[in-house]
Amino acid sequence: MTNKIAPSRRKFLKTALAGAGAAAAVPLSAKADDYITPSMTTPGKAFTPYGMPSGHEDVKRLLRPPGISPGTGGSLSPIESLEGMITPSGLHFERHHNGVPDIDIKAHKFLIHGLVDKPLEFTIAALDRYPRISRMHFVECGGNSAANAGSPTPPQVTAGGIHGLISCSEWTGVQLGMLLDEAGVKPEGKWILAESADAAGMSRSIPLQEAHEQGILVLYQNGERLRPEQGYPLRLLMPGWEGNLNVKWLHRIKVTASPTMTKDETSKYTQSLKDGKANQFNFIQPPKSVITRPSGMMTMNGPGYYEISGITWSGHGKIAKVEISFDGGSTWTAAEMPGPVFSKCVTRFRLPWEWDGKAVVVQSRATDEKGNVQPTRAAWKDRFSPAQFYQYNAIQAWQIGADNTVKNIYV
Repeated sequence: MTNKIAPSRRKFLKTALAGAGAAAAVPLSAKADDYITPSMTTPGKAFTPYGMPSGHEDVKRLLRPPGISPGTGGSLSPIESLEGMITPSGLHFERHHNGVPDIDIKAHKFLIHGLVDKPLEFTIAALDRYPRISRMHFVECGGNSAANAGSPTPPQVTAGGIHGLISCSEWTGVQLGMLLDEAGVKPEGKWILAESADAAGMSRSIPLQEAHEQGILVLYQNGERLRPEQGYPLRLLMPGWEGNLNVKWLHRIKVTASPTMTKDETSKYTQSLKDGKANQFNFIQPPKSVITRPSGMMTMNGPGYYEISGITWSGHGKIAKVEISFDGGSTWTAAEMPGPVFSKCVTRFRLPWEWDGKAVVVQSRATDEKGNVQPTRAAWKDRFSPAQFYQYNAIQAWQIGADNTVKNIYV
């Protein structure tokens, strides 16, 4: 067997640390003064009104090239450089269709109208008076991982460069159903249209029942007001649903009898099938997992003990299990999910591993609580037309070479 799975985390740590100590130990200086650093003798910096990362760190979002107009495009979260399950607000991915609007929170109005008994208009101050809920959920762009879906050869970039249109936050706001009840939906009301206040007029149709049961009008992200690029001062959150349905800069919801068929749900965000037909209104993001360490563009430090780590999520609910393969998918080993496992939320998985230094392909496969299993790339491609890339969730394979390189490959 090329590689070994450590039988237990305790044994893994004991053996790994012993080996690391023998290889990395450096004789200590006899003088204690040699370990006095400048920071121990120089007063530190003063307080700041808002905390920032250390100047010694350089973790940033990967900016996408601009599209056909200014502000079209996005930025990807550097998932290979992050830990845990929550994405820092400043590293949450972006996807905009016409830039980030500058909206005055005091002037912003939110309207509920259409097939309702009583049209309602809210200021943000008025929404702040309603009871709030907080939930941890991921948001994933429908075009996440498109590089692997569409490129005939595997792109050699980081994990974030391929899969970085995924982020997870704690979202706080008001239940949409409460406000719909206050407005009084007419019997013929079956859908809603959620519309943005951006210059692109981004809008999506959503079934009324799901909007009522699941929708959250988000005011806060990770404990603070929404960032402008995340929809300040108000966005819709549909947990587990395709990213563009979580409409940012929300300014109105119209109750309708049927889908509005906007440009963002006809010419875009549909799934083209091999028979020439298209699936429309594919709301829920399928199960997915990505090994983020080791991953693309990283360099291994020779044979020895490592921890395989990654993230997994599903719009259908909780992740039931994540498995790791070292032999092209012939056999699979269950990974650990030591942290909390929440519904429609990013979950961190880990697996202690001993690498013998030989070339190996590592993959992860997620299964959610509804029994949905992450497919192979071949199985996914077999369902759709060659041009299809939305909701790509195929298994990611990383090839670790004997030269310590880590590359993206298709298997």
